[in-house]
Amino acid sequence: MRKGKFIQIIAYLILAGFILRFITGIHVPVVAVVFLLLIVLLFTGSKKKSGKKEEQLPTLTKSKEEHYETLGMTNQEIVFFRDTMNTTKKKIIQLQENMNASTKLRAIDLRNDTLRVSKALFKELVKDPKKLHLANHFLYTHLPNLVDLTGKYLEIDNHEIKTKQTYEKLEESAQIIDQVSKLIKKDYEQFVAEDLEDLDVEISLAKNSLNRDNERTDNQK
Repeated sequence: MRKGKFIQIIAYLILAGFILRFITGIHVPVVAVVFLLLIVLLFTGSKKKSGKKEEQLPTLTKSKEEHYETLGMTNQEIVFFRDTMNTTKKKIIQLQENMNASTKLRAIDLRNDTLRVSKALFKELVKDPKKLHLANHFLYTHLPNLVDLTGKYLEIDNHEIKTKQTYEKLEESAQIIDQVSKLIKKDYEQFVAEDLEDLDVEISLAKNSLNRDNERTDNQK
């Protein structure tokens, strides 16, 4: 709570106290105790509210700011992008911790390159924020689901006593985790598909140019 606001509240309480004493005849010490309790409650409440503030984003560097401006992004778009990427980075870090905590999950990661692909897609988005919408499935469905699934898997795997049903659930979970990991790989392939198409066009143009140059050379002989 701001200092000026706090002083203003105290002044109102003191004024209310005098009015209360005048009307009811309550003794001053009692009124003072009431004031003190109200002040403590108000101050404590303000601290709790301030503690619920959202976590701040990392400092925006000059180079990144210039990069966003070059792309023609508005302030709203920049804030939304940075908030999304900050959340995504935390999820990838959590996924890495989860995957590395289990032999079974590590095997799934190695088979599908899950972490490597997730980090690669993150880097591609950082390079071209305007393509954020092309990664919707990865950002808002597949990655969050995989973090939750691997977390639940570890929770069950850490049970002291495992029954037949427990092992069946772990196996079922591992299969689903493997399938979602494959979806994340597909997300990456679809995201870079346009770049691959552009490369095909460039290769075709380069081949045509080489063929024309070779024809000219042959004609000059």
